Amino acid sequence: MKVIIGGKPAPRPPEVKTVCVDEDAAGQRVDNYLMRLLKGVPKTHIYRMIRSGEVRVNKGRVDADTRLQIGDLLRVPPVRVSGRIAEKAQTAADQVARGTVVRNFDILLEDEHLLVIHKPAGVAVHGGSGVSFGVIEQLRMARPTAKFLELVHRLDRETSGILLVAKKRSALKNLQDQFRERQTGKTYLALVRGQWPSKLKVLDKPLHKYLLDGNQTQPGERRVKVVARDDPNGMPSVTLVRVRDSSRDYALLEVTIKTGRTHQIRVHLASEGFPIVGDDKYGDFDFNKSLARAQTQPILKRMFLHAWRLQFNHPLTGERLELLADLPPELAQFLAATLPVPTDTVEPTP
Repeated sequence: MKVIIGGKPAPRPPEVKTVCVDEDAAGQRVDNYLMRLLKGVPKTHIYRMIRSGEVRVNKGRVDADTRLQIGDLLRVPPVRVSGRIAEKAQTAADQVARGTVVRNFDILLEDEHLLVIHKPAGVAVHGGSGVSFGVIEQLRMARPTAKFLELVHRLDRETSGILLVAKKRSALKNLQDQFRERQTGKTYLALVRGQWPSKLKVLDKPLHKYLLDGNQTQPGERRVKVVARDDPNGMPSVTLVRVRDSSRDYALLEVTIKTGRTHQIRVHLASEGFPIVGDDKYGDFDFNKSLARAQTQPILKRMFLHAWRLQFNHPLTGERLELLADLPPELAQFLAATLPVPTDTVEPTP
């Protein structure tokens, strides 16, 4: 017997699903796999299903951090997405359709294993913390037939430049191992005010991540600070700095990170008295406002930090690759006005 509601058949109730784990899913944690499989379902609900034993692998109970293997049979319990969550997901899709969300990113390199894009500033790499639709979500929506797309690393929302995405689980693991074992090379371009000391080439102060005070409805923002070398909460952090160009008022730095701490470059440079121009968390706020409202000088409304160069080994062939991303127009224009004559074209003084 069919149940008719408002002249239409009632929607079929959700059913138990059994998923056979393939190569692309192998190695993933159960919780992470379900979050991607059950888009729109709150994390709290997914963890509740795991704890209650509704989620099973090969008929046995599992923990959230259980790693899936090829051939595993994963039981996915019935899940009904609430109207509010479905509406939120539809809103994101509508935004893409209207062109209010970026869909097409400049591609620097792509093959069957990886995708390298030029991320613009102002776009988060993934949803969360007030952002419902980040780069990875946009890529998945723009490529509905793609079986696997995962971020290999991250960039701050206001940082532009090279972002690496894996298209296979095996490629993701290989590339993340390279980052963890420091086999990759990540160099940024950062603009600071003043003359950077030529002798200051290695910044290695430990960093500590903390949260600003929040309230019951809004958690505090994430921040990072330099701490003493004997501080038990300090994380070892190494940043290499080279002056690429300079003028009387500004210095353009090539900054290579040997560790990938949150906000590492921003905090290390600011701790030496040279915050990145336009940095809204660790910078000179009054100066940043003057640049954003400038009448007689170039306007800059974003942080001048750009992921310029990335070096890594191809996950399949092992070939060493080096990719470069040109400065976006807003940074290139500001740089042309503030550093009109590159110092490397000036003859050295005898």
